[in-house]
Amino acid sequence: MKSALLSVYDKTGIVELAQKLIELDYRIISTGGTYHLLQENGVPVTYISEITEFPEILDGRVKTLHPRIHGGILARDQAEHIEELKSIGADLIDLVVVNLYPFEKVSQDPNASYAEVIENIDIGGPTLLRAAAKNHARVTVVCDPEDYQKVIEELEQGEVAPEERKRLAAKAFNHTAYYDSLIAQYLGQPQFPERMTVALVKKADLRYGENPHQKAAYYQLMPQAAVSIAAAEQLHGKALSYNNIYDAQAAWQLVSEFSEPCTVAVKHNNPCGLAVGADLYQAYLRTYEADPVSIFGGIVACNRTVDAKTAAEMSKIFLEVIIAPDFTAEALEILQKKANLRLLKLAPAQDSGLDWKKVAGGFLVQEGDTVDLEQGKLKVVTKREPTEAEWDDLFFGWKVVKYVKSNAIVFCKDRQLIGVGAGQMNRVQSVRLAAEQAGVKAKGAVLASDAFFPFADNIEEAAASGITAIIQPGGSVRDQEVIDACDRYNIAMVFTGIRHFKH
Repeated sequence: MKSALLSVYDKTGIVELAQKLIELDYRIISTGGTYHLLQENGVPVTYISEITEFPEILDGRVKTLHPRIHGGILARDQAEHIEELKSIGADLIDLVVVNLYPFEKVSQDPNASYAEVIENIDIGGPTLLRAAAKNHARVTVVCDPEDYQKVIEELEQGEVAPEERKRLAAKAFNHTAYYDSLIAQYLGQPQFPERMTVALVKKADLRYGENPHQKAAYYQLMPQAAVSIAAAEQLHGKALSYNNIYDAQAAWQLVSEFSEPCTVAVKHNNPCGLAVGADLYQAYLRTYEADPVSIFGGIVACNRTVDAKTAAEMSKIFLEVIIAPDFTAEALEILQKKANLRLLKLAPAQDSGLDWKKVAGGFLVQEGDTVDLEQGKLKVVTKREPTEAEWDDLFFGWKVVKYVKSNAIVFCKDRQLIGVGAGQMNRVQSVRLAAEQAGVKAKGAVLASDAFFPFADNIEEAAASGITAIIQPGGSVRDQEVIDACDRYNIAMVFTGIRHFKH
Protein backbone atom coordinates (compact mmCIF):
# COMPACT_ATOMS: atom_id res chain seq x y z
CA MET A 1 0.00 0.00 0.00
CA LYS A 2 1.30 3.44 -0.94
CA SER A 3 1.23 6.31 1.54
CA ALA A 4 0.24 9.96 1.25
CA LEU A 5 0.99 12.66 3.81
CA LEU A 6 -1.67 15.39 3.87
CA SER A 7 -1.06 18.47 6.04
CA VAL A 8 -2.62 21.70 4.78
CA TYR A 9 -3.63 25.09 6.13
CA ASP A 10 -5.84 25.82 3.09
CA LYS A 11 -8.31 22.94 3.23
CA THR A 12 -9.85 23.64 -0.20
CA GLY A 13 -10.53 20.30 -1.92
CA ILE A 14 -8.56 18.25 0.61
CA VAL A 15 -11.46 15.99 1.62
CA GLU A 16 -12.26 15.16 -2.00
CA LEU A 17 -8.58 14.50 -2.71
CA ALA A 18 -8.28 12.17 0.29
CA GLN A 19 -11.42 10.26 -0.72
CA LYS A 20 -9.99 9.69 -4.20
CA LEU A 21 -6.69 8.53 -2.71
CA ILE A 22 -8.51 6.01 -0.52
CA GLU A 23 -10.25 4.67 -3.64
CA LEU A 24 -6.79 4.29 -5.20
CA ASP A 25 -5.68 2.22 -2.16
CA TYR A 26 -3.51 4.87 -0.49
CA ARG A 27 -2.94 5.06 3.23
CA ILE A 28 -3.52 8.62 4.45
CA ILE A 29 -1.26 10.13 7.13
CA SER A 30 -2.22 13.51 8.51
CA THR A 31 -1.75 16.10 11.25
CA GLY A 32 -3.75 18.53 13.40
CA GLY A 33 -6.66 20.27 11.74
CA THR A 34 -6.34 18.30 8.51
CA TYR A 35 -6.57 15.03 10.42
CA HIS A 36 -9.70 16.11 12.29
CA LEU A 37 -11.40 17.38 9.12
CA LEU A 38 -10.75 14.11 7.28
CA GLN A 39 -11.92 12.08 10.25
CA GLU A 40 -15.13 14.15 10.52
CA ASN A 41 -15.82 13.38 6.86
CA GLY A 42 -15.38 9.65 7.27
CA VAL A 43 -12.01 9.36 5.55
CA PRO A 44 -9.80 6.60 7.04
CA VAL A 45 -6.73 8.47 8.26
CA THR A 46 -3.67 7.74 10.41
CA TYR A 47 -2.58 10.39 12.89
CA ILE A 48 1.08 11.29 12.45
CA SER A 49 1.94 10.46 16.07
CA GLU A 50 0.96 6.84 15.35
CA ILE A 51 3.81 6.81 12.81
CA THR A 52 6.40 8.72 14.81
CA GLU A 53 5.36 7.27 18.18
CA PHE A 54 6.04 10.77 19.46
CA PRO A 55 3.46 13.40 20.43
CA GLU A 56 3.17 16.84 18.86
CA ILE A 57 5.06 19.25 21.12
CA LEU A 58 5.43 23.00 21.68
CA ASP A 59 1.81 23.79 20.80
CA GLY A 60 2.14 21.96 17.49
CA ARG A 61 5.39 23.66 16.46
CA VAL A 62 7.02 20.22 16.16
CA LYS A 63 5.06 17.32 14.70
CA THR A 64 6.44 16.26 11.28
CA LEU A 65 10.17 16.82 11.96
CA HIS A 66 10.98 13.16 12.57
CA PRO A 67 13.23 10.53 10.87
CA ARG A 68 10.28 8.20 10.19
CA ILE A 69 8.57 10.98 8.24
CA HIS A 70 11.50 12.56 6.44
CA GLY A 71 13.19 9.19 5.95
CA GLY A 72 10.01 7.94 4.31
CA ILE A 73 9.99 10.95 1.99
CA LEU A 74 13.71 11.14 1.15
CA ALA A 75 14.42 7.42 0.73
CA ARG A 76 15.22 6.25 -2.78
CA ASP A 77 13.42 3.24 -4.16
CA GLN A 78 16.39 0.91 -3.60
CA ALA A 79 17.00 -2.07 -1.34
CA GLU A 80 19.51 -0.39 0.99
CA HIS A 81 17.18 2.52 1.75
CA ILE A 82 14.17 0.24 2.21
CA GLU A 83 16.11 -1.90 4.69
CA GLU A 84 17.29 1.17 6.57
CA LEU A 85 13.72 2.45 6.83
CA LYS A 86 12.59 -0.89 8.18
CA SER A 87 15.31 -0.73 10.82
CA ILE A 88 13.72 2.44 12.26
CA GLY A 89 10.15 1.26 11.77
CA ALA A 90 9.40 3.57 8.82
CA ASP A 91 7.75 3.10 5.42
CA LEU A 92 8.01 4.92 2.12
CA ILE A 93 5.86 8.02 1.65
CA ASP A 94 4.90 8.45 -1.99
CA LEU A 95 2.76 11.61 -2.06
CA VAL A 96 3.15 14.80 -0.01
CA VAL A 97 0.36 17.39 -0.05
CA VAL A 98 1.24 20.47 1.97
CA ASN A 99 0.44 24.16 1.96
CA LEU A 100 1.71 26.68 4.43
CA TYR A 101 0.65 28.89 7.31
CA PRO A 102 -0.77 32.20 5.99
CA PHE A 103 2.29 34.34 6.69
CA GLU A 104 1.55 36.56 3.69
CA LYS A 105 -1.98 37.40 4.84
CA VAL A 106 -1.13 37.87 8.52
CA SER A 107 1.99 39.98 7.85
CA GLN A 108 -0.11 42.45 5.85
CA ASP A 109 -2.81 42.73 8.52
CA PRO A 110 -2.30 46.09 10.30
CA ASN A 111 -3.99 44.66 13.41
CA ALA A 112 -1.64 41.66 13.69
CA SER A 113 1.04 41.89 16.36
CA TYR A 114 4.67 41.13 15.64
CA ALA A 115 4.38 37.94 17.72
CA GLU A 116 1.35 36.80 15.68
CA VAL A 117 3.19 37.37 12.42
CA ILE A 118 6.25 35.44 13.61
CA GLU A 119 4.05 32.57 14.81
CA ASN A 120 2.76 32.25 11.24
CA ILE A 121 6.21 31.41 9.90
CA ASP A 122 5.81 27.78 8.85
CA ILE A 123 8.79 25.49 9.56
CA GLY A 124 7.58 21.94 9.11
CA GLY A 125 5.61 22.68 5.94
CA PRO A 126 8.49 24.10 3.86
CA THR A 127 10.73 21.29 5.12
CA LEU A 128 8.25 18.65 3.92
CA LEU A 129 7.85 20.38 0.55
CA ARG A 130 11.57 20.70 0.01
CA ALA A 131 12.25 17.08 0.99
CA ALA A 132 9.54 15.76 -1.33
CA ALA A 133 10.59 18.08 -4.15
CA LYS A 134 14.22 16.97 -3.84
CA ASN A 135 13.13 13.35 -4.18
CA HIS A 136 10.69 13.98 -7.04
CA ALA A 137 12.20 11.05 -8.93
CA ARG A 138 9.99 8.92 -6.65
CA VAL A 139 7.74 11.28 -4.66
CA THR A 140 4.93 13.50 -5.92
CA VAL A 141 4.74 16.85 -4.12
CA VAL A 142 1.66 19.11 -4.26
CA CYS A 143 1.49 22.60 -2.74
CA ASP A 144 -1.47 24.03 -4.67
CA PRO A 145 -5.10 22.79 -4.57
CA GLU A 146 -5.30 23.69 -8.27
CA ASP A 147 -3.11 20.65 -8.97
CA TYR A 148 -5.23 18.08 -7.11
CA GLN A 149 -7.36 17.10 -10.11
CA LYS A 150 -4.36 16.66 -12.42
CA VAL A 151 -2.60 14.43 -9.88
CA ILE A 152 -5.69 12.25 -9.40
CA GLU A 153 -6.13 11.87 -13.15
CA GLU A 154 -2.52 10.71 -13.49
CA LEU A 155 -2.77 8.33 -10.53
CA GLU A 156 -5.88 6.80 -12.06
CA GLN A 157 -3.73 5.96 -15.08
CA GLY A 158 -1.17 4.23 -12.85
CA GLU A 159 1.28 6.85 -11.58
CA VAL A 160 2.20 10.51 -11.89
CA ALA A 161 4.44 10.94 -14.92
CA PRO A 162 8.09 11.87 -14.28
CA GLU A 163 7.75 15.20 -16.12
CA GLU A 164 4.70 16.10 -14.04
CA ARG A 165 6.55 15.23 -10.81
CA LYS A 166 9.39 17.46 -11.98
CA ARG A 167 6.97 20.32 -12.73
CA LEU A 168 5.35 19.98 -9.30
CA ALA A 169 8.78 19.90 -7.62
CA ALA A 170 9.81 23.13 -9.34
CA LYS A 171 6.52 24.68 -8.25
CA ALA A 172 7.15 23.60 -4.64
CA PHE A 173 10.65 25.10 -4.57
CA ASN A 174 9.32 28.30 -6.15
CA HIS A 175 6.58 28.39 -3.51
CA THR A 176 9.00 28.06 -0.58
CA ALA A 177 11.41 30.59 -2.11
CA TYR A 178 8.56 33.11 -2.41
CA TYR A 179 7.50 32.37 1.17
CA ASP A 180 11.02 32.89 2.51
CA SER A 181 11.39 36.12 0.52
CA LEU A 182 8.26 37.51 2.20
CA ILE A 183 9.68 36.66 5.60
CA ALA A 184 13.06 38.26 4.84
CA GLN A 185 11.34 41.44 3.65
CA TYR A 186 9.12 41.56 6.72
CA LEU A 187 12.09 41.17 9.06
CA GLY A 188 13.86 44.01 7.27
CA GLN A 189 16.65 42.80 5.01
CA PRO A 190 19.27 45.45 4.17
CA GLN A 191 18.42 47.88 1.39
CA PHE A 192 21.17 46.53 -0.86
CA PRO A 193 22.04 43.06 0.50
CA GLU A 194 24.81 40.92 -0.96
CA ARG A 195 22.15 38.47 -2.15
CA MET A 196 18.75 39.89 -2.92
CA THR A 197 15.46 38.05 -3.18
CA VAL A 198 12.11 39.62 -4.00
CA ALA A 199 8.62 38.19 -3.69
CA LEU A 200 6.52 38.53 -6.83
CA VAL A 201 3.03 37.20 -7.46
CA LYS A 202 1.36 37.02 -10.87
CA LYS A 203 -1.38 39.60 -11.20
CA ALA A 204 -2.40 38.64 -14.72
CA ASP A 205 -1.38 37.00 -17.95
CA LEU A 206 -1.35 39.65 -20.68
CA ARG A 207 -2.47 39.28 -24.28
CA TYR A 208 1.05 40.28 -25.33
CA GLY A 209 3.91 42.57 -24.37
CA GLU A 210 5.02 45.82 -25.99
CA ASN A 211 4.38 44.19 -29.36
CA PRO A 212 2.01 41.37 -30.40
CA HIS A 213 4.84 38.88 -30.98
CA GLN A 214 6.03 39.15 -27.34
CA LYS A 215 4.45 37.04 -24.59
CA ALA A 216 3.96 38.86 -21.28
CA ALA A 217 2.57 38.69 -17.74
CA TYR A 218 2.11 41.23 -14.96
CA TYR A 219 3.75 40.51 -11.59
CA GLN A 220 3.28 42.62 -8.50
CA LEU A 221 5.89 43.04 -5.81
CA MET A 222 4.78 41.77 -2.42
CA PRO A 223 3.91 43.14 0.03
CA GLN A 224 1.77 45.14 -2.38
CA ALA A 225 2.54 48.87 -2.54
CA ALA A 226 -0.41 51.27 -2.41
CA VAL A 227 1.04 53.28 -5.30
CA SER A 228 1.12 50.26 -7.60
CA ILE A 229 -1.36 49.94 -10.45
CA ALA A 230 -1.66 46.33 -9.24
CA ALA A 231 -3.54 47.72 -6.23
CA ALA A 232 -6.13 49.45 -8.41
CA GLU A 233 -9.73 48.30 -8.62
CA GLN A 234 -10.83 48.07 -12.25
CA LEU A 235 -14.37 49.37 -12.53
CA HIS A 236 -14.87 49.03 -16.28
CA GLY A 237 -13.30 48.05 -19.57
CA LYS A 238 -11.26 45.23 -21.05
CA ALA A 239 -8.09 43.89 -19.48
CA LEU A 240 -5.10 46.20 -19.20
CA SER A 241 -2.32 45.71 -21.72
CA TYR A 242 1.42 45.73 -21.06
CA ASN A 243 1.75 49.31 -22.33
CA ASN A 244 -1.39 50.41 -20.46
CA ILE A 245 0.11 49.28 -17.16
CA TYR A 246 3.49 50.86 -17.84
CA ASP A 247 2.01 54.21 -18.82
CA ALA A 248 -0.67 54.15 -16.13
CA GLN A 249 2.00 53.73 -13.45
CA ALA A 250 3.88 56.77 -14.77
CA ALA A 251 0.72 58.85 -14.92
CA TRP A 252 -0.36 57.89 -11.41
CA GLN A 253 2.99 58.64 -9.79
CA LEU A 254 3.12 62.05 -11.49
CA VAL A 255 -0.40 63.14 -10.57
CA SER A 256 0.23 61.98 -7.00
CA GLU A 257 2.92 64.68 -6.72
CA PHE A 258 0.22 67.38 -6.56
CA SER A 259 -2.07 68.28 -3.68
CA GLU A 260 -4.28 70.68 -5.64
CA PRO A 261 -6.81 69.34 -8.23
CA CYS A 262 -4.69 67.96 -11.05
CA THR A 263 -4.88 65.78 -14.15
CA VAL A 264 -2.11 64.39 -16.32
CA ALA A 265 -2.18 62.79 -19.74
CA VAL A 266 0.59 60.33 -20.60
CA LYS A 267 1.67 58.91 -23.95
CA HIS A 268 4.61 56.52 -24.34
CA ASN A 269 5.57 57.02 -20.68
CA ASN A 270 5.94 60.82 -21.00
CA PRO A 271 3.43 63.47 -19.92
CA CYS A 272 1.91 65.21 -22.94
CA GLY A 273 -0.48 67.33 -20.91
CA LEU A 274 -0.70 68.31 -17.26
CA ALA A 275 -2.36 71.09 -15.33
CA VAL A 276 -3.85 72.04 -11.99
CA GLY A 277 -7.09 73.95 -11.58
CA ALA A 278 -9.65 75.26 -9.14
CA ASP A 279 -11.43 71.92 -9.58
CA LEU A 280 -10.90 68.73 -11.55
CA TYR A 281 -13.00 69.91 -14.48
CA GLN A 282 -10.84 72.98 -14.97
CA ALA A 283 -7.66 70.92 -14.50
CA TYR A 284 -8.77 68.46 -17.19
CA LEU A 285 -9.72 71.18 -19.66
CA ARG A 286 -6.28 72.76 -19.24
CA THR A 287 -4.59 69.36 -19.56
CA TYR A 288 -6.42 68.71 -22.81
CA GLU A 289 -5.64 72.19 -24.14
CA ALA A 290 -1.92 71.65 -23.47
CA ASP A 291 -1.73 69.10 -26.31
CA PRO A 292 -5.10 68.13 -27.84
CA VAL A 293 -3.34 66.00 -30.46
CA SER A 294 -1.13 63.77 -28.30
CA ILE A 295 -3.74 63.11 -25.62
CA PHE A 296 -5.75 61.04 -28.12
CA GLY A 297 -5.37 57.38 -27.14
CA GLY A 298 -3.56 58.33 -23.95
CA ILE A 299 -3.76 57.55 -20.25
CA VAL A 300 -5.36 60.18 -18.00
CA ALA A 301 -4.79 60.24 -14.24
CA CYS A 302 -6.72 62.44 -11.78
CA ASN A 303 -6.10 63.11 -8.10
CA ARG A 304 -9.74 63.92 -7.37
CA THR A 305 -13.02 62.02 -7.80
CA VAL A 306 -14.22 62.23 -11.40
CA ASP A 307 -17.61 63.95 -11.57
CA ALA A 308 -20.21 63.92 -14.34
CA LYS A 309 -19.10 67.24 -15.84
CA THR A 310 -15.49 66.11 -16.15
CA ALA A 311 -16.53 62.67 -17.39
CA ALA A 312 -18.59 64.24 -20.15
CA GLU A 313 -15.52 66.13 -21.40
CA MET A 314 -13.34 63.04 -21.18
CA SER A 315 -15.85 61.00 -23.16
CA LYS A 316 -15.50 63.32 -26.17
CA ILE A 317 -12.18 61.73 -27.18
CA PHE A 318 -10.67 58.27 -27.29
CA LEU A 319 -8.75 57.46 -24.09
CA GLU A 320 -7.25 54.11 -23.15
CA VAL A 321 -7.36 54.42 -19.36
CA ILE A 322 -8.67 56.85 -16.73
CA ILE A 323 -7.32 56.51 -13.19
CA ALA A 324 -8.84 58.36 -10.24
CA PRO A 325 -9.43 57.97 -6.49
CA ASP A 326 -13.10 57.44 -7.36
CA PHE A 327 -15.87 58.13 -9.86
CA THR A 328 -19.36 59.42 -9.07
CA ALA A 329 -22.27 57.22 -10.12
CA GLU A 330 -23.14 59.75 -12.83
CA ALA A 331 -19.55 59.79 -14.12
CA LEU A 332 -19.48 55.99 -14.29
CA GLU A 333 -22.73 55.96 -16.23
CA ILE A 334 -21.23 58.33 -18.82
CA LEU A 335 -17.83 56.64 -19.13
CA GLN A 336 -19.09 53.05 -19.10
CA LYS A 337 -20.80 53.69 -22.41
CA LYS A 338 -17.32 53.34 -23.93
CA ALA A 339 -16.83 49.57 -23.95
CA ASN A 340 -13.04 49.56 -24.26
CA LEU A 341 -12.24 52.39 -21.84
CA ARG A 342 -10.53 51.07 -18.71
CA LEU A 343 -11.54 52.82 -15.48
CA LEU A 344 -9.24 52.31 -12.49
CA LYS A 345 -9.92 53.34 -8.89
CA LEU A 346 -6.78 54.02 -6.86
CA ALA A 347 -5.91 56.39 -4.03
CA PRO A 348 -3.02 58.85 -4.61
CA ALA A 349 0.28 57.70 -3.10
CA GLN A 350 3.99 58.18 -3.60
CA ASP A 351 6.36 55.28 -4.19
CA SER A 352 9.14 55.10 -1.62
CA GLY A 353 10.49 51.74 -2.77
CA LEU A 354 13.47 50.78 -4.87
CA ASP A 355 13.67 51.45 -8.60
CA TRP A 356 14.62 48.49 -10.82
CA LYS A 357 15.91 48.51 -14.38
CA LYS A 358 16.55 45.33 -16.36
CA VAL A 359 19.89 44.96 -18.10
CA ALA A 360 21.28 41.86 -19.80
CA GLY A 361 22.08 39.31 -17.11
CA GLY A 362 20.82 41.31 -14.16
CA PHE A 363 19.23 44.41 -12.72
CA LEU A 364 20.28 47.92 -11.79
CA VAL A 365 18.71 48.79 -8.44
CA GLN A 366 18.53 52.27 -6.94
CA GLU A 367 16.58 54.31 -4.45
CA GLY A 368 13.54 56.06 -5.84
CA ASP A 369 13.91 59.68 -6.96
CA THR A 370 11.94 61.15 -4.07
CA VAL A 371 13.98 64.24 -3.17
CA ASP A 372 11.74 67.27 -2.60
CA LEU A 373 12.65 70.94 -2.85
CA GLU A 374 12.16 73.81 -0.50
CA GLN A 375 12.48 77.35 -1.81
CA GLY A 376 14.94 78.28 0.94
CA LYS A 377 17.44 75.68 -0.33
CA LEU A 378 17.44 76.91 -3.92
CA LYS A 379 20.02 79.29 -5.31
CA VAL A 380 19.13 82.19 -7.58
CA VAL A 381 22.24 82.67 -9.76
CA THR A 382 21.12 85.51 -12.04
CA LYS A 383 20.80 89.23 -11.42
CA ARG A 384 17.03 89.03 -11.57
CA GLU A 385 15.10 86.89 -9.09
CA PRO A 386 11.94 85.07 -10.19
CA THR A 387 8.62 86.77 -9.57
CA GLU A 388 6.09 85.10 -7.28
CA ALA A 389 4.19 83.76 -10.31
CA GLU A 390 7.42 82.46 -11.84
CA TRP A 391 8.32 80.71 -8.57
CA ASP A 392 4.95 78.89 -8.68
CA ASP A 393 5.58 77.74 -12.23
CA LEU A 394 9.21 76.80 -11.54
CA PHE A 395 8.16 74.50 -8.70
CA PHE A 396 5.40 73.10 -10.89
CA GLY A 397 7.84 72.47 -13.75
CA TRP A 398 10.40 70.87 -11.46
CA LYS A 399 7.84 68.29 -10.32
CA VAL A 400 6.90 67.53 -13.93
CA VAL A 401 10.36 67.30 -15.48
CA LYS A 402 11.28 64.47 -13.10
CA TYR A 403 8.85 62.24 -15.01
CA VAL A 404 10.02 63.13 -18.53
CA LYS A 405 12.62 61.00 -20.33
CA SER A 406 16.07 62.56 -20.50
CA ASN A 407 17.23 64.83 -22.00
CA ALA A 408 14.13 66.44 -20.50
CA ILE A 409 12.86 69.98 -20.98
CA VAL A 410 9.41 71.26 -20.03
CA PHE A 411 7.78 74.65 -20.59
CA CYS A 412 5.13 75.66 -18.05
CA LYS A 413 2.87 78.64 -17.60
CA ASP A 414 0.20 79.31 -14.99
CA ARG A 415 0.81 75.80 -13.66
CA GLN A 416 0.05 74.20 -16.98
CA LEU A 417 2.44 72.05 -19.03
CA ILE A 418 2.61 73.72 -22.44
CA GLY A 419 5.71 72.19 -24.06
CA VAL A 420 7.75 68.99 -23.71
CA GLY A 421 11.12 67.96 -25.13
CA ALA A 422 11.79 64.33 -24.20
CA GLY A 423 14.31 61.60 -24.89
CA GLN A 424 16.57 63.59 -27.19
CA MET A 425 20.26 62.92 -27.64
CA ASN A 426 21.14 66.58 -27.01
CA ARG A 427 19.50 69.12 -24.74
CA VAL A 428 19.20 71.95 -27.24
CA GLN A 429 17.00 69.74 -29.43
CA SER A 430 14.74 69.12 -26.43
CA VAL A 431 14.45 72.90 -25.92
CA ARG A 432 13.50 73.34 -29.57
CA LEU A 433 10.83 70.62 -29.39
CA ALA A 434 9.29 72.11 -26.25
CA ALA A 435 9.32 75.57 -27.85
CA GLU A 436 7.70 74.26 -31.02
CA GLN A 437 4.90 72.61 -29.05
CA ALA A 438 4.32 75.65 -26.83
CA GLY A 439 4.26 78.10 -29.74
CA VAL A 440 3.05 81.57 -28.76
CA LYS A 441 2.17 80.29 -25.27
CA ALA A 442 5.89 80.19 -24.49
CA LYS A 443 6.01 83.98 -24.13
CA GLY A 444 6.26 84.60 -20.38
CA ALA A 445 6.58 80.88 -19.55
CA VAL A 446 9.23 79.11 -17.44
CA LEU A 447 11.54 76.25 -18.37
CA ALA A 448 12.60 73.27 -16.24
CA SER A 449 15.56 71.10 -17.20
CA ASP A 450 16.30 67.74 -15.60
CA ALA A 451 20.08 68.30 -15.86
CA PHE A 452 22.51 71.17 -16.39
CA PHE A 453 22.97 73.07 -19.65
CA PRO A 454 26.33 72.20 -21.23
CA PHE A 455 26.26 75.28 -23.50
CA ALA A 456 24.63 78.69 -23.63
CA ASP A 457 22.93 77.83 -26.94
CA ASN A 458 20.08 76.35 -24.88
CA ILE A 459 19.49 79.79 -23.36
CA GLU A 460 19.51 81.42 -26.78
CA GLU A 461 16.76 79.01 -27.91
CA ALA A 462 14.76 79.55 -24.70
CA ALA A 463 15.01 83.32 -24.95
CA ALA A 464 13.93 83.29 -28.59
CA SER A 465 10.75 81.44 -27.62
CA GLY A 466 9.89 83.90 -24.82
CA ILE A 467 11.00 82.03 -21.66
CA THR A 468 11.43 84.36 -18.66
CA ALA A 469 12.67 82.01 -15.90
CA ILE A 470 14.58 78.72 -15.73
CA ILE A 471 15.09 76.04 -13.09
CA GLN A 472 17.94 73.55 -13.54
CA PRO A 473 20.46 71.63 -11.40
CA GLY A 474 23.59 73.59 -12.34
CA GLY A 475 27.03 72.03 -12.14
CA SER A 476 28.35 72.47 -15.67
CA VAL A 477 31.88 73.73 -16.29
CA ARG A 478 30.16 76.40 -18.42
CA ASP A 479 27.67 77.47 -15.77
CA GLN A 480 28.95 81.04 -15.85
CA GLU A 481 28.44 81.29 -19.62
CA VAL A 482 24.87 80.05 -19.14
CA ILE A 483 24.26 82.53 -16.30
CA ASP A 484 25.69 85.40 -18.37
CA ALA A 485 23.37 84.49 -21.26
CA CYS A 486 20.38 84.55 -18.91
CA ASP A 487 21.40 87.98 -17.62
CA ARG A 488 21.64 89.31 -21.18
CA TYR A 489 18.03 88.30 -21.80
CA ASN A 490 16.80 89.25 -18.30
CA ILE A 491 15.91 85.61 -17.61
CA ALA A 492 15.82 84.60 -13.95
CA MET A 493 17.55 81.31 -13.27
CA VAL A 494 17.54 79.03 -10.24
CA PHE A 495 19.97 76.22 -9.47
CA THR A 496 18.63 73.23 -7.50
CA GLY A 497 21.83 71.21 -7.04
CA ILE A 498 19.68 68.13 -7.77
CA ARG A 499 19.49 66.24 -11.05
CA HIS A 500 16.43 64.32 -12.27
CA PHE A 501 17.67 62.00 -15.04
CA LYS A 502 15.06 59.46 -16.16
CA HIS A 503 16.36 57.01 -18.75
